[in-house]
Amino acid sequence: MPHRKKMGHKHLLLLRFSAMGDVAMTVPLVNALAHQYPDVRITIASRSLYKPFFEAIPGVNIYEADFNKFHKGFIGLWRLYKELKALRIYAVADLHNVLRSKIITKLFAWRGKKTATTNKMRDTRKQLTAAKNKVFEQITPVTQRHAEVLAQLGFPIVLDDNALLPKLELSSDVVAVTGEKAGTWIGIAPFAQHRGKVYPKDLMQEVINTLATQPNTTLFLFGGGKDEAKQLKKFAKGHTNIQVIAGGKMLLKQELQIISNLNLMLSMDSANAHMAAMYGVKVVTLWGATHPYAGFAPFLQPATNAVTSNREQYPMLPTSIYGNKVVPGYEDAMRTITPQMVVNKVNDVLKS
Repeated sequence: MPHRKKMGHKHLLLLRFSAMGDVAMTVPLVNALAHQYPDVRITIASRSLYKPFFEAIPGVNIYEADFNKFHKGFIGLWRLYKELKALRIYAVADLHNVLRSKIITKLFAWRGKKTATTNKMRDTRKQLTAAKNKVFEQITPVTQRHAEVLAQLGFPIVLDDNALLPKLELSSDVVAVTGEKAGTWIGIAPFAQHRGKVYPKDLMQEVINTLATQPNTTLFLFGGGKDEAKQLKKFAKGHTNIQVIAGGKMLLKQELQIISNLNLMLSMDSANAHMAAMYGVKVVTLWGATHPYAGFAPFLQPATNAVTSNREQYPMLPTSIYGNKVVPGYEDAMRTITPQMVVNKVNDVLKS
């Protein structure tokens, strides 16, 4: 464990408003910061939805940024700045680097506060996803770039397995759904925000069918709204050892209890991968239009746990940082990842 540093009662503000996966990626960073600088107060300006991510970290406060109402528009941003300023902030770490966070950061800088902003490496990203003259090289992981921001503010941290959150205890209301843990628990999160990151449904069905036949195994299928819940029920049909966790069935804090107790999470390049990784759960990720080289691989997961589409067959991959851009003719790139490849990887990682 790194030596705990005393910095007085300084108050550090971190800005990371969305999205869920990106906020989850900050959790190991915040956990390391809180434990390595126990005398520093930490406030994270974010959406209230993400508060459960940080509840196990001592000395961390979530300040709700409500961009739909109270903090909407420039007047709302000014109101948010005034509210945050009243907290007597020492320094600001902009971990988002978008217009809203830039405005808040600039207002604090004008007041003479120390500020630093995560480098999104936009030019390097363009080179990685370029159709011509592509530079296919690993970009510095975003968690490390966030750590560089803290170092600029005078808070260098060590990012290792001490930054992981402890496993959560299963509450009685969760156990009422899952049952007491027995055997191997595998989570599967087959969805992502953009189509270019989603494994084909027919192939995912094969993966689920195969994993569900393995002895002493329970599968938990994770998703969001009604449409995803409907699809997950189709995936689970005919299997008594599959639980669908979607459609408002549980609160986020309850889902995190299950996730932290998994033996493995199988996920797209999406939020569930990062939520599992922040607890040190083994994660296997599937990649289509995106690629781990963009810097968004789950925290501390071996590179070999990432299963990528075949670049020999689809040499322009990755075509996108976020999966929102699929080049014509590349719609079936993820079909180069066969169901047997996925099952083999899951079982290899479980045994490792």
